[in-house]
Formats: sequence, C-alpha cells, structure tokens
Amino acid sequence: MAKTIMVQGTCSNAGKSVIAAALCRIFRQDGYRPAPFKAQNMALNSYVTADGLEMGRAQAMQAEAAGIPPDVRMNPILLKPASDTGSQVIVNGKVSGTRTAREYWAEKQSLRPVVRAAFDSLSAEYDVIVIEGAGSPAEINLKRNDFVNMGLAKMVNAPVLLVGDIDRGGVFASLYGTAALLEPDERAHIKGLIINKFRGDLEILRPGLTMLEELTGSPVLGVVPYAPLDLDDEDSLSERLDARSANGLLDIVVVRLPHLSNFTDFSAWGRIPGVSLRYAARPEQLAHADFVILPGTKATLSDLKWLRESGMEAKILQLHASWTPIAGICGGYQMLGQRLCDPEGQEGGGELRGLGLLPVETTFRAEKRTVQVRGEILIQSGFFAALAGIKTEGYEIHMGETVRAEGAEPFQMLSHGAETSADGCVKGHVFGTYQHGLFDSAAFLERLAGLLAARCGTKLEVPVMEAAQYREAQYDRLAELVRGALDIERIYRILEGDA
Repeated sequence: MAKTIMVQGTCSNAGKSVIAAALCRIFRQDGYRPAPFKAQNMALNSYVTADGLEMGRAQAMQAEAAGIPPDVRMNPILLKPASDTGSQVIVNGKVSGTRTAREYWAEKQSLRPVVRAAFDSLSAEYDVIVIEGAGSPAEINLKRNDFVNMGLAKMVNAPVLLVGDIDRGGVFASLYGTAALLEPDERAHIKGLIINKFRGDLEILRPGLTMLEELTGSPVLGVVPYAPLDLDDEDSLSERLDARSANGLLDIVVVRLPHLSNFTDFSAWGRIPGVSLRYAARPEQLAHADFVILPGTKATLSDLKWLRESGMEAKILQLHASWTPIAGICGGYQMLGQRLCDPEGQEGGGELRGLGLLPVETTFRAEKRTVQVRGEILIQSGFFAALAGIKTEGYEIHMGETVRAEGAEPFQMLSHGAETSADGCVKGHVFGTYQHGLFDSAAFLERLAGLLAARCGTKLEVPVMEAAQYREAQYDRLAELVRGALDIERIYRILEGDA
C-alpha cells in the first residue's frame, strides 16, 4: 500500500490544490510514483477523462504534475452547484442526480464506501498518495459525517500539512484557530504548518512563526512566496476572474455568467503577449471588446434570463450589429441559438428565446454527454473562414442536444474513436461549439488571434506554445519554488512516519 500525506487548508483558496500539485511533481522528480486524491470536490470546473468520466479539474491538474493520466478514482465524488441550495452529484464520474444540501447531507454516509474503495484502489497502484482536503477541517457543523478532511485523515491514517493564506490577512489567527477547534485525535494528525502566498521580508515574519509553533505545538515547515504561476484553478475564487481592465493590443472578454463553468477554457488567451483576457459582469465592461465569448454554464436557462435582465444581452446584440466577433462554448453556444426547450425539467422546465445569432435550437435531456474528442474546423464562409482545416482537441460535457436549421453551416467535424459528427454552428462573425479546450489548440489559437488582430489593425508576432508543453514548464517552476521554500527533508520524514 502507498504512503500518504494530506494537504488541508484553513479556508477555501488557501492554496491546497497548488501545494498538493507541487508535492506530486517533487515526488515524481525524486523517483516516486505519486497520485493525487480528493474524496469530494465542489466545483464547476471539471475535466473529462479518456474513458468519458467526469472529475474535478484540480485533481486532473495534479495528475499531470505527477506525470500520470487523470483517473476518476482521484476524485470519486464531485458536486457541481446548480443553484444556491442544490448541486448535481457525480459519483465515480457519472451523474447520480441533483440534491439539495439537506438531501445530500442525509445520504452522505452511504458514499463513504465509495471513497474508501477509490482510495484503496489507487493506493495499491502507486507509491505515494497526495491527498487534498476541502474547505477547512474546522467547519465544526460538518465534522460529524466528514470523509474529506480529518475524517479521511483518520480513515487512512494520513499525516496532515495545514496551509494558511497570508495574502488575505489573519494567517496566524486562522492557523491557530483551526488547530484549536480540532479534537485532540484530529490535532495529532497535524505534522506541520505551511504559510502560503507571502509577499515581503521573511525576517520580519520570523518571530511570528516561532510564536505560532509554540501555540500550536506544530512546526512551521516553510513560507511559500507569492508567485504568478499559471495553473488550472478549481473554483470561482480564482484570481484570474477578477481582471477588469484592458491593457493589451487585443481585448478578449468572457461574459462572467452567474453559474460560469470550466473557465479555464480561456486561460490560453492570457499567455499571448499583447492580449488582454478579462471577465465582464456588466454591460459597460463589454464596451470595447475585440472578441466576446459566452462560456459554459451549469444553469443555462437561469443564466440566459440573467443576460436578459442585466442588459448584457442587449449589449452583446449591439456589438454583433457593429461586427464584433462572438463565440459561444457549450452553454454559451446554446444561448446564441434561436430557442432553448426543457421538456423534461432538467433546468426547471419551460422554454426561452435565445439570442438569435445562430440558426440552432437546443432541447435539454437527462442524459449527460461526457467524452474526449478531436476536431477539424469546417468553416467555409464568413469572418472565421481562415480557420478551416485546423485540427483541435478537447472534450464535450453537456446535457443539451442542439440541432442546426437546414442549410446552416457546422463549425467543425468531431471524432471520438470511430464515431464522427458535425459540431456547432457558424454564421458570419459568430460561432458556437460544444468543445471545451478549443483554445488550448495552439494552431487554432494562433490563427484566431491573428484574425482578430488584423481586424483591429494590429499584429501579434509571438507564436503560441502548445498547452501541454506550457503546463509542464509551469509544474517544474512550481516544484522549484516549493522545494526552495519548504523543509522537504522533514516532509519526507513525515511521509515515512518519522516526524
């Protein structure tokens, strides 16, 4: 069985996912075979595995850092919020249904064997399991049925590294308070503290570290400096969603829908010098966009109503009339159509008029399509015609079936094994597609950026790096940063049970 080490945090977005990814890469570099694990994840940013199963994006990222294919056993339970009180529950990569928080809480214990089986299966195949907690272990109202934080640490006898985010302030109180709220048997699992996202002079911080060790009885294993690494984020707390101003030659604007999902679809735009990637939640923030993207969403009908009521729809239609290029991905593609129907009540039932920019209609069905795909752009006319013939890779993850009107032009031809089908639609300077990961295809992104730049009377010279190559470089940078900041020798002793 594998050795284990667990990364917990004092709060969401403390840096658990990134520290866990760093440990996965470090262990791999040092000759081990590590694998990540998170029992339960709540996020709208998900990933589809090669066998068509859905898991949290953070564990897919950590698997890449470990040098292994993402595997749904690494995240056996995924909760995708569909409203303020309910979530779609995905167990072992497949939809189990939609539950309110109360309903899920009532049946949560029945999922404990699912978590244990997934963990044991991974543990039999790898040398080290790097476990990530969720939220905070000090959420005392949730501890009774916990199998994500200290409940899991006790279940698999994992030592815990507790991470605090100094960038948001109050890190000493949060680390000490978290430890103080734990039961003695839980506190015994904490083998070290990590302070994350530090900016400043470490010598000024050092007296506080000594006091923290005295108060908690746990050693501080290091202080990780803040660094602008570009790694896939897990949830809506991502800093990249806060970008509001355009400071590049090309202004790419993603509509920040209330139930925005898979926002990492667009991260590649931010890697091109001269390009600004930002997210807009108000009509005035769209004013000077050079390219508008409607992203995926977990609640298409609800977010379409929001577009209408917020004035965003009117602004998008105004931009369309002025020939601003527009794209829709997944739920955004559905919104760009003529009509959206929900006869089975998958999103509450009813029917809504779409934005009317593409000649397609969508009907929501209970079956969810989750599959990795390869594509080839088919566009023969309009603004995007120069993209024809470019190869793409990505995945589909949706519950809607979209039909093009007779004679409407598809966006691309997709293949999944022997299965092929036309995907999406294009009309003039608007396209829509169900394919996530489209912009990670370097040839596609480079050609599209060139088209948009030419329309704006400018030129972008820098070629785009392939996404996989770029991510590998980021994981190595992360590992170097964390090696230099933490007491890795002591972490190895913790792993071996000697500390």
